[in-house]
Amino acid sequence: MKFITKYILIFVISATFIDCDSYLEEEPKAITSPSTFFNTVEEFELAIVGLYETWQQNYLHGNIGLYRFTENGADIVGPNRNFGQVEPYMSYSLSESNISAISQGAGAPMTWQGLYSIILNSNTILSKLELNDVISQSSKERIEAETLFHRAYAYYYLTNLWGDVPYYRDNLPISEIQALPRTDKKTIRDEILVDLQKAQASLPSSISTNNLGKVSKWVAATVMVKIYLIQNKWEQAKSKALEIINDSPHKLLDDYASVFKLGNEYNEEIIWSIDFAKDVNGNNWVDHFTPRIRDEPKDKSKKAELSAALAARNEGFTGYGLAIALPDFVKKFPLDDLRRASNVTSEYLGYELNFSYIPKRWNLDQINSPRGNHADNKLIFRLADVYLMAAEAENELNGPGNAYQYINKVRERAFEPDQPLSGLSKEEFRLALYDERKWELAAEGERRMDLIRWGILLDVVKNTEYRVYDPAPNIKPHHILLPIPPEELILNPTLLESDPTNNGYR
Repeated sequence: MKFITKYILIFVISATFIDCDSYLEEEPKAITSPSTFFNTVEEFELAIVGLYETWQQNYLHGNIGLYRFTENGADIVGPNRNFGQVEPYMSYSLSESNISAISQGAGAPMTWQGLYSIILNSNTILSKLELNDVISQSSKERIEAETLFHRAYAYYYLTNLWGDVPYYRDNLPISEIQALPRTDKKTIRDEILVDLQKAQASLPSSISTNNLGKVSKWVAATVMVKIYLIQNKWEQAKSKALEIINDSPHKLLDDYASVFKLGNEYNEEIIWSIDFAKDVNGNNWVDHFTPRIRDEPKDKSKKAELSAALAARNEGFTGYGLAIALPDFVKKFPLDDLRRASNVTSEYLGYELNFSYIPKRWNLDQINSPRGNHADNKLIFRLADVYLMAAEAENELNGPGNAYQYINKVRERAFEPDQPLSGLSKEEFRLALYDERKWELAAEGERRMDLIRWGILLDVVKNTEYRVYDPAPNIKPHHILLPIPPEELILNPTLLESDPTNNGYR
């Protein structure tokens, strides 16, 4: 049974930096006060459920959310049409002046606020936990570990998207939070690595059936590997990746398509996925990848036939069609790669489609999974990613000799007969790994962050074939980061002291 419930804890402190004054005008009877709440293990656990629930919101993992910044604007996914408000994130026409206007509830300002609400509430939990002398030490360690993970994971995204950001670890009043300067991202990453290591030590190795969707020690370890790679700390990255490969209960599935099969969302390969439940907190991120019937099929005279064929299977093209495979991705994906069928499809039920879709991310079930109310989990981390990170770290350390074993383990299920890599130079292996991550992890929220980490985002964008727009003339070096939303600058002018350019946007 999934652990997520309909009940969400409301803290006395506002979940965002905006409208703090209006929040304080709420009726006291409508607010749960930390001073009377954090007494039992059950109350702390409910508070942690509130952290998970925040990750499920549209501006993080509930809708296209973080994918807007971690997947879009790269060389895999793009829209099938010009849809206005979201386009500047993809076309690199984003500016400080339009970042708020185009985001209405799901863009950068809400993402910033959502991540800081997790930090704010995590600090509340940790401060109350420190003061509690009733619950057992073992329960304290478990609660602390889970909370430290959520706070660190929020800072992981903040530093990836904005670089230097306000950083605090104590339960501060809003007035002090709103005066915090930006802290160097290196300092933040070094400290959250310590927190993640502490979290890994006390989190469980596996998750029980009544807690599915919660984080294990291997989730914390995976985030650590990603940070080490960002920092070019190859030895630490390799060591931590091998911990996951050798000591965790996770295994690569023999069949790539099975990883994404509906009903198989807790398979051995998945290290963590954000939990959703139909009619409770159903998601609509799936709809971005699912076709809409008004676009299909390519032969419009057969639209009624296709609709009837879908209906006969209790299926439907009822999605938004806003996350399709880019022409560049379709043309370059190897034709003999068995993963292609899960990542590129240009026909369905014998009908040629107008666009190429990424079927491993769609859901056509209209009986059990209606539009906007899907139970599909949001896959965050899986073991194949860790194998490829181990290969990258080993190659950067010592060349490809011992790195082949990790990349070829992932490639074993991708080709029949097997096509192991061999005989490459260090640079050739590096380029091969760039592509391997592209084919293996397509549309899973890794690509744009990978390109930024490798320092090749601008070059890739300028050499990619897009469909709706051409971002090549627009993209500039400062686009690797987002501007801090103007409303945050109004609340806290100190944010501009260390960088008056706001990440190069002014």
